[in-house]
Amino acid sequence: MIIWQPDQKINNGRFIIQGKPLGSGGFGITYKALEPSTGKLYAIKTLNQQMQLRNDFAEQQIKFINEALTIRGFDHPHILKVHEVIQEGELLGVVMEYIDGVTLFQHVQNQGQLSQTEALLYIDQIGQALELIHQKGHLHRDIKPQNIILRQHQQEAVLIDFGLTRNLATQSMTNSFTQGYAPIEQYRRKGNFGTHTDVYALAATLYYLLTADGLKKEEEEHPVPALNRKYDDEPLPEPRSYNSQISQRVNDAILMGMELESEERTPTVTEFRKNLGLVSSGDPEVQLKSAVGMDYRQLRDLLAAGRWYDANCVTGSVILAVAKREKESYLRKEDIEHFPCEDLRTIDQLWVRYSNGQFGFSVQKRIYQSLGGTRNYDEKIWEAFGEKVGWRKKGSWFSGGKWKWLYYSDITFDRTAPEGLLPLKNAMKYGGWGCVPSLLSRRDL
Repeated sequence: MIIWQPDQKINNGRFIIQGKPLGSGGFGITYKALEPSTGKLYAIKTLNQQMQLRNDFAEQQIKFINEALTIRGFDHPHILKVHEVIQEGELLGVVMEYIDGVTLFQHVQNQGQLSQTEALLYIDQIGQALELIHQKGHLHRDIKPQNIILRQHQQEAVLIDFGLTRNLATQSMTNSFTQGYAPIEQYRRKGNFGTHTDVYALAATLYYLLTADGLKKEEEEHPVPALNRKYDDEPLPEPRSYNSQISQRVNDAILMGMELESEERTPTVTEFRKNLGLVSSGDPEVQLKSAVGMDYRQLRDLLAAGRWYDANCVTGSVILAVAKREKESYLRKEDIEHFPCEDLRTIDQLWVRYSNGQFGFSVQKRIYQSLGGTRNYDEKIWEAFGEKVGWRKKGSWFSGGKWKWLYYSDITFDRTAPEGLLPLKNAMKYGGWGCVPSLLSRRDL
């Protein structure tokens, strides 16, 4: 039996184990490891001690590695990244990205049930990750708050455990499950498995995020298990009975996603996200037009994945490239006035579409003009605009309570931000505040 110890060197000294294991489950154990040559931290997962003692350990290890290789094919910002497989003696290990953060379960335990806005942000991110998994022909089968981790200092959720992942075509599956998050079909070896199986778990996760305070009063840490609902006639209380701040739309979407019988349940994650109001079903794809041949696919993909910080940086880069001001790294007023309308519209439409109308130049223009803004710079109107979109913030009482412009590092890059916050002026690197009114007064926005 092999157990890696703190400070132990593995893989011919390439990695050094750091401290105690990060965690251990029914199949695997995960270690934190340092790669001295790069200074980077990684998570390395192997089969745990119990699995190593099994007579079929060799077969189980091959199965474990094959599953890891499957995960490696799920290239998505909200799915744990798998880098490679290494060997230390007889033990194979999967090298993965190390995420410094807490699970959604720990997050809720620390601060209580989440606001609807924050909960939907995470469910939307994980939902998009699940859509990719399903497109690749697989089911996850173990979505729950404990298997979702939040990157530290970022509102970005990542799906981290794929131990029960199976091919969609598989009809007979092990009846492994997590109480409260598994649908009734997972209690059976042969059941009607499909994308609706993961929908139930995702809906149950949202149920928990929004109702945890009420559930704690009943000494529960999960929604009513499907088995209890099926055979003990124990009802599933609607989420709003625990949390009156939940909208009726979200309440109903959760209940549809947690329908007991699979035939009556929301069939796909995309449909579930639509029911929650996270997807605009009628929105056409944005045509990536450019007058100068600029490729906007990277910006589109970042926005589609909800990677707002990265998208903001790329927006700045493409604007400078289109204006042929990369060497100078800033725009002049005349550069903004002569910026190609096709490119400006493409950038704006991408931001508007993938933020569901929350971000974009045209959103900023509407807010700016509602305050009386024109092409001419007006300090008072500009400051009011900054306060409205979240670029300015009122200081604490001991600093005099004065409004101040925020540093780039103080900005929150997520969907909880105020309307019109993004794209940020900082990313565009204008020659001065007076240049921005020229952009927000363009007729082609």
